[in-house]
Amino acid sequence: MAFSNTEEFPQIASFPSTHWPVAAMKEDDLYFYQEAVEAFLPGGRVKVEGHGEMLLLGGYSYLGLEGHWALRTAALTALDQYGTGIQGSRLLAGTLSIHRKLEEKIAEFKGTEAALTFTSGFAANVSVISAILGRHDTVIADKLAHASLLDGCQLSRSRLLRFRHNDVAHLDELLAASDKSHRRLVVVDGVYSMDGDIAPLPAIAKACRRHGALLMVDEAHSVGMLGRTGHGIEEHFDLAPGTVDIKMGTLSKAIPASGAYIAGSRQLIELLSHQAHAFVYSGALPPIQAAVALAALETLEAEPQRAERLHRNAAHFAARLRQAGFDFRDSPSAIFPILCGDDRKALELARGCQKRGLFIQAIIAPVVPQGSARLRAVVTAAHQREDLDWAVEVLAEVAAEIGGILPERRAA
Repeated sequence: MAFSNTEEFPQIASFPSTHWPVAAMKEDDLYFYQEAVEAFLPGGRVKVEGHGEMLLLGGYSYLGLEGHWALRTAALTALDQYGTGIQGSRLLAGTLSIHRKLEEKIAEFKGTEAALTFTSGFAANVSVISAILGRHDTVIADKLAHASLLDGCQLSRSRLLRFRHNDVAHLDELLAASDKSHRRLVVVDGVYSMDGDIAPLPAIAKACRRHGALLMVDEAHSVGMLGRTGHGIEEHFDLAPGTVDIKMGTLSKAIPASGAYIAGSRQLIELLSHQAHAFVYSGALPPIQAAVALAALETLEAEPQRAERLHRNAAHFAARLRQAGFDFRDSPSAIFPILCGDDRKALELARGCQKRGLFIQAIIAPVVPQGSARLRAVVTAAHQREDLDWAVEVLAEVAAEIGGILPERRAA
């Protein structure tokens, strides 16, 4: 029975409307979201339904591991051994030997005693916070912490405090004033996905140790991207593996599979495996994805040149953007927020680039604050230098046509 008649089912018409101006965007041919990719091609390119081949400058495969022969082989082997699906939740019949192997590898990779996998990063973040904290505890989160971290805080019913973005002095003030008789958890992102900046982990960790608080870092974007060999934010700052108490990472970005993990002490992992709702009451990570993730971690370590190439490509792209006059907040990572200010200008810039074969998306309110609309460009190890140069040329050409994005050039 199709629920399409709003007169017969008036409750459907009462659904709240989205905060996105979807109708207006579609009417003005400025809507380019949820486009269907038909194939991933070499060199950071994709084939997009209805648009043909495009250069992807908005994906998450930071190390260019998508399609690697070792990952394809692992997927086919897992298919033969385990089949296509799962047999239930991990506590019941859903735990497979490939899950154990992957979790042992993650723990080794992140320098922890143990690890646990989840079906998504969102599920991992929500579950871990709600499992370890209660109504008398306190969470102190960076102002720009990922939405899933904040949802986990709310679900835990703990007290939520926010400190100014990357402002360690403000964090220290909140820690000093917080209730020391109950558990306190500080949560930050390793790399912030909308600005590309990096959490000042050494100072944050010192503040947590000084006040006896636990530290959780969401490394969804920093694993594979940061560190000389791509091991993440602790390697980036040359810190000991035990600096972070709770390490979260995804298996769907630099690691081109699906799912996520929490890595930490054996006591933490045992608690989560019996108390985290998204683990206990959800189906297990599909075996093919677990096998691909394991192969990706092994390949990352066997081919450290991929992280090196990513860093070189990011530095080159930053130099070209700077030369063209774009404001990208001097992002130190492979994520570049190309600021436009006005939502309309960001949408027009993105659409103009898309029509020229550059797949890049506009990020507008409410995802980012009003007045800070931007294009979110992402560089990977798969990109060719000449393609990155071309991308900046296209961005500059369209920006000049729109006006008000690049600084005015003074006459000589």
